[in-house]
Amino acid sequence: MRAEPFRWIARGEPFHTIGSGSSAEFPAILEHLILQRGLPVGDRLESFLRPRLADLADPFLIPGMRAAVERILLAVDRGERVCIFGDYDVDGVTSIAIMRRILRSYGLEPRHFIPRRGSEGYGLNRAALERCMKEGPKPDLLIAVDCGTVSVQEVAELNEKGVDVVIVDHHEPAEELPAAVAVVNPKRGDDFTYLCAAGVAFKVGHALLKTRQVPLDLKELLDLVAVATIADIVPMVGENRLLVRHGLRHLPGTLNPGLRALQEVTGMNGHATSMDVGFRIGPRLNAAGRMDVPEDALETLITDCRRLAMDLALKLDDYNRARQEHENLIRRQALEQLQRDFVPNRDPVIVIGSREWHPGVVGIVASRLMRQYHKPTFVIAIDGDGIGKGSGRSIEGVSLVEAIRACGDDLLAGGGHAMAAGLSIEEARLPSFRDRFADYVRRNTNEEQLRPTLYYDAEISFGQLCLEFMDSYDLLQPFGNGNPQPVFISRGISLSRPPVRMKNQHLRFMLRQGYHEQDAVFFGGGEKALPDPPWDVAFTIDRNTFRGRTTLQLIVQDVRGAVPA
Repeated sequence: MRAEPFRWIARGEPFHTIGSGSSAEFPAILEHLILQRGLPVGDRLESFLRPRLADLADPFLIPGMRAAVERILLAVDRGERVCIFGDYDVDGVTSIAIMRRILRSYGLEPRHFIPRRGSEGYGLNRAALERCMKEGPKPDLLIAVDCGTVSVQEVAELNEKGVDVVIVDHHEPAEELPAAVAVVNPKRGDDFTYLCAAGVAFKVGHALLKTRQVPLDLKELLDLVAVATIADIVPMVGENRLLVRHGLRHLPGTLNPGLRALQEVTGMNGHATSMDVGFRIGPRLNAAGRMDVPEDALETLITDCRRLAMDLALKLDDYNRARQEHENLIRRQALEQLQRDFVPNRDPVIVIGSREWHPGVVGIVASRLMRQYHKPTFVIAIDGDGIGKGSGRSIEGVSLVEAIRACGDDLLAGGGHAMAAGLSIEEARLPSFRDRFADYVRRNTNEEQLRPTLYYDAEISFGQLCLEFMDSYDLLQPFGNGNPQPVFISRGISLSRPPVRMKNQHLRFMLRQGYHEQDAVFFGGGEKALPDPPWDVAFTIDRNTFRGRTTLQLIVQDVRGAVPA
């Protein structure tokens, strides 16, 4: 069973390499990308390409912010007991680290709590709250970060116990909000709806400082905000772009011992990009939560001891290797299931489950299957009691949140974001859910949306690729959801030598076009049946620094047999 091949479609007007001169400021290809993306002109273009921290907007524009600031400062004045309750993913643990740093600057000594993914699950759930109350003194104030927006009953029960609740979150609200002192969530309004929870926590710090000054430099938290924003795959627009641009700039020289250790363990070389965070730092922080030890990820980010930070970073690296082993096993078994039950040209969705799968890893497998088959996908780990916990990933135009609402009768619980969501379901309900989910997708999409498509930004020749071009190209960074990394194509490409197979089915090439050669990596390329050269190659570009030498590297997205232009 093979996935349908990608069709290649130019995004917008084609870029012509011949006769395309450069302006005094930018190479022609960069001007093409600026126009193609509909970026602003004049001063607004300057603000996009070179965003300034001075342009950060008033944090009190976020709903619930003033009430949250007043309650936190009341806790400061009273010397109250405070607990920060967070999630086990990268956004969750970084949000706890940021909020902890802020509160300690105001003289509080908050404790923190993270639910266990396997036994308790996400958010302000009863099992996790029961353990939270047993493990420490009952807090006067509980600050929920990266969770809580839909926890109506749980917040009511906390209120009955005399615990005030402030929610700092970014998940989609339901019709009814919890009766918390404050629900600080930009999705309650119209501004900053793209922020992740760490970004909202940073905004809380900004609002507190505007209200009462203390010795706290928020710029020292930008690296944590950048890591969370990239790892949570929220839109790279507006203030996210500003925060990540400056956070990545701070990351190589960070004062945070844990982030320094993670960069050393992962082989980063004094330069940080979105790709470094997304493929090196983020997976290792996430691996701790997936292996049900999220406290190790948090401790990595909050320790002041360099030796402990390095020990923890090495432990996270071990967790990541274990996670990869689980992932490879689940993916093999998932593909075996699909071989039996799934027909790509017939089925608009993928819904699979097993009692043998680790619940902490199913989201990664769902993501890979979604990209491989271009289908909205849920992968579900079922426990011994027949209760499944699943993660979903979607394609453009299919909201998993709306799909979950449409299929709610089959589910025990569910929620998240349009492109990534989670659910709980009884094993016996899986066939019904699969059918209803498929029906929802059929009714809300057309055939074109369901066809695998690779959109490319420009056709260029290898002769145009150089480090000087990268200097201006980097002004478009950081790339991510909402500001995708440009995809280029080059035609008539041959191999200078046979591909080198690396671990995890990755391939390394030395590609040639005329007299020009380019180093290239094709992640997962070893799993594909490649045509005989010459090829047309679709790729993104990045810097590669090794032993102090920086070169340009192509990251291959797809390969096809060469066809005439």
